[in-house]
Amino acid sequence: MFQRLNDKTVMFGQHEGTAIDQIVNVSRKAERAALLADGHVGFTMPIGGVAAYDNQVSVVAVGFDIACGNAAIRTDLTVADITRGLALDEIRRNPHRIASDRKANQLADEIQSTISFGIGRKNNADDAPVDHPLFLDHAWYAIPNTGGYRDTLQDKARRQLGTVGSGNHYVDVFADENGAVWVGVHFGSRGLGHTIASDFLALGQGLDWGRRAPEKEVLLDLAQPLGHDYWQLMELAGQYAYAGREWVARKVVSLLGGTELELVHNHHNFAWKETHAFSTGEEHEYVVVRKGATPAFPGQKGFIGGSMGDDAVIVQGATAADEETAALQREALFSTVHGAGRVMSRTAAAGKVHRKTGRIITPGRINREMVGEWLGKKGVILRGGGLDEAPQAYRRLTKVLDAQGPTINVEHTLQPLIVVMAGAGEIDPYKD
Repeated sequence: MFQRLNDKTVMFGQHEGTAIDQIVNVSRKAERAALLADGHVGFTMPIGGVAAYDNQVSVVAVGFDIACGNAAIRTDLTVADITRGLALDEIRRNPHRIASDRKANQLADEIQSTISFGIGRKNNADDAPVDHPLFLDHAWYAIPNTGGYRDTLQDKARRQLGTVGSGNHYVDVFADENGAVWVGVHFGSRGLGHTIASDFLALGQGLDWGRRAPEKEVLLDLAQPLGHDYWQLMELAGQYAYAGREWVARKVVSLLGGTELELVHNHHNFAWKETHAFSTGEEHEYVVVRKGATPAFPGQKGFIGGSMGDDAVIVQGATAADEETAALQREALFSTVHGAGRVMSRTAAAGKVHRKTGRIITPGRINREMVGEWLGKKGVILRGGGLDEAPQAYRRLTKVLDAQGPTINVEHTLQPLIVVMAGAGEIDPYKD
């Protein structure tokens, strides 16, 4: 479950060598680092990695999908309200009941047609939050407007606010253990975050705005102008992601005919200023970067997804923990997993297909029949979703949570009923 890799780095669960090498390399410049149980290989820093820096922030560790995260809303609806009267225990006894339910399928179609997924990156809804106060934030002025650069980016951000994207980004309708209906979403700051990350990766390497730069670690000092400006724009992207996720989740709740009772919301690709006490026992403020990791301080709630065919959970950081658990929480930098974690790459799962001709270059390990069989047994209505996101490409979330130890408590287990994602083959440069 828990292993110390060096005097500054710990690991939860079992991982391949490359991911371990990445977190060890990160720890050479960080004050502390941790690889969580859902970790896998990323760009420079592994997904599921956490690192604490002294007044510095790592652009590539925060990543290109700045502020990617999850939001979940508990509604006043029950499963019977979104189906033709089905009860949750009926679905569990016979999962095929949900797949053939006309009302649930109509709702899945409505979600797919109302919310913008994949390459349909413009939000066409007449109530899209294009006048959100974030567009008046002074952080925008850190971006030069030479040739209308800032204006173009802001216009793109307005058009994309409330769009979901592709890859592993989704809108799900769940039922918890009591039959209550939840709506969950997963995506980030779209083209705005991608542009901010790309620009500061270039600026940190001495290049100009808009230039393409190698994906390598760039540490920015927050006391310097470049680091200050990145931090302001990273936080702007965070506001943007929160606004987009909440709009989408609430839009889906309205499509279901429900009322919001509770919102659980968190980033998992972001950096925070936090106070921690390490080996000296003295508290100090650090910049903590979580790359595919959920903040989990005692009492803090989080929403963690599984896969398109697996349960998700609402968790809470353990409180009044014994000293052993409290020590694990400190070692994890008060973080937990953000999902189940991949066990095979997108190409390994889906294969490689020629974009123009559609010719199969390399066959994948997963086919549609395998996915259909899995979802049929679980009782999931799927719209969109590529083979690269098949349940077989992921770990099982329960095992990942077990490997992370008692640092969090599971408050609710959410069974997926409707899963809506971008269709197979849709290309989105802004996925995490």
